[in-house]
Amino acid sequence: MSREIDYGNLMHSAMRGLIRTVLQDISDNGLPGNHHFFITFDTAHPDVELADWLSDRYPGEMTVVMQHWFDNLTVDEDGFAVTLNFGDSPEPLYIPYDAIRTFVDPSVEFGLRFESADEEPEGYSAVTDPAEEPDDAEEHEEDKKDADVVSLDSFRK
Repeated sequence: MSREIDYGNLMHSAMRGLIRTVLQDISDNGLPGNHHFFITFDTAHPDVELADWLSDRYPGEMTVVMQHWFDNLTVDEDGFAVTLNFGDSPEPLYIPYDAIRTFVDPSVEFGLRFESADEEPEGYSAVTDPAEEPDDAEEHEEDKKDADVVSLDSFRK
């Protein structure tokens, strides 16, 4: 059995580590300047904790904003807890990093998007094992192209 480097998971782990570091800094020092976050997460993730009425209202995903008012931000190795205000009703949430789909700070045009194995970006195809390619690979040689570069520009305003 040959071992391969799983760059996709390594990149996601590094990006989640960045989110953890940013949130820990906010927890320790407060939100500086005009920074604020839009965080979209999977409400059906088994470790997400939120009020029943919120999970009923947002059965697939939910975007929360951390800007003017948030409370009780605590950050741990697997996720973060925060109390946010929903129509004058403070609600505690726990969001594991694995549940996050997007993390955006529009004040500095920064954004991260996590693709799951189920959702390939449009125009991309799954990487296949070269041993599984058909014998007529020479006929498909003209179809091959260099590696695609993913730009984060699409997340910027």
